[in-house]
Amino acid sequence: MKTQKEKAKLREESRDFFCVASDAFRIFARRSSTVLGSAWAFGIAILVIVIWGLTGPAFHYSNTWQLIINTGTTIVTFLMVFLIQNTQNRDAKAAHLKLDEIIRALKGARNELIDLEKLADEDLTSLEKQFERVRKKAERNGNNPGKLRRADRTERVQGHGDLGGH
Repeated sequence: MKTQKEKAKLREESRDFFCVASDAFRIFARRSSTVLGSAWAFGIAILVIVIWGLTGPAFHYSNTWQLIINTGTTIVTFLMVFLIQNTQNRDAKAAHLKLDEIIRALKGARNELIDLEKLADEDLTSLEKQFERVRKKAERNGNNPGKLRRADRTERVQGHGDLGGH
């Protein structure tokens, strides 16, 4: 019988380059988003901008001086798009899988709602209309826990009726 380490090593050796690269990027993206989404990273970004602004007079606010911040922010933004998208895709997939498991586990839930995000737009629209009919029927039957119609809820949120506003 092989040990766990030997099994893991065999699995690792059998993986192709793209799988290894994908895992490495996933780990890098997750760690980067944790670090770059912190208050410290924001503070450092503000500090860079302040330093850049303070050096303006020394460079006579030249085109090169402006090009430095433009180029830097463009490169950072370009790279961050990929990191953020990767992290959001993984988070959304994990949330969908958790919801799918809840649907699967609940007695009486419709298992055809699992993997809903993979349906065509027309199917999603049809399902949305189906749920709208269910909601309206519940309102007519008095099964609305807050006893509010959807229009009333929308009005309250838009008017900040219950949010401690006016």
